[in-house]
Amino acid sequence: MTMAIAPGLCSITFRALETDDVLDLAVKAGVEGIEWGADAHVPPGGGAAVEALAARCRDAGVDVVSYGSYLGMGPPSGDDAAAVDSVLDSVEALGAPMVRIWTEFGVTPESPADDRQRVTERTAVLADAIGARGRIAALEFHPGTLTHTAASALELLTTLDRVNLRTHWQPDPGLAARDALAELDVVTPWLAHVHTFSWGPAGIDERRALADGLDLWPAALALAERDGAALPGRRFALCEYVRDDDPDQFVDDVRTLRRWLAEAGATT
Repeated sequence: MTMAIAPGLCSITFRALETDDVLDLAVKAGVEGIEWGADAHVPPGGGAAVEALAARCRDAGVDVVSYGSYLGMGPPSGDDAAAVDSVLDSVEALGAPMVRIWTEFGVTPESPADDRQRVTERTAVLADAIGARGRIAALEFHPGTLTHTAASALELLTTLDRVNLRTHWQPDPGLAARDALAELDVVTPWLAHVHTFSWGPAGIDERRALADGLDLWPAALALAERDGAALPGRRFALCEYVRDDDPDQFVDDVRTLRRWLAEAGATT
């Protein structure tokens, strides 16, 4: 039985583990795809080691869902042509169909118009460079950036109007479940994948078992499947950050996630 939304993992959840250990844990837990992070497991630059990791993923039956880059997050000087090409070399070596990018951290929906315009133009350049290599760009949906709110993310997406630009989504821990679902509803026509976790109001410092997100995640997964944008391959619920960084907790979280997907009838 193939789930329409598949369980996956963001590799940065286990930054302290080697790539092979992350892959082994993913297989043990039963996830079907990984977004490999650029900061710990798959550095920019491509090369034989990245190609070998891609081969091991294929052999294990685990899709490479996305490449989690940090393009766009820092100062504009970090996104010169050489840096972008280096990221895209790893994307190609992995065989990833998608590149996660950021909007500049510290420029928010409340920032001056000039700053927001600068970030919009910068995002356009990144999306076009990624599109030139035949890949989809997916925005990180994150507090402290221009994608902190669905309304601001929507404005950015519609202003740029790029055929290869999507957005990931994750819930703001400060929002009630109904409000988080309303945010997701706004961006689902541009949705790539969902970063899936259960945190308390303190955010990453209050990580909980995924089962504690019962009031949010079954409905969010159904909404994501109903109205998500077209993608190359399946849409994934990518587990990100688990309680106590515990591999056993991750295995339990994936068990919960698979049960919710099955109960929602998210099958093909």
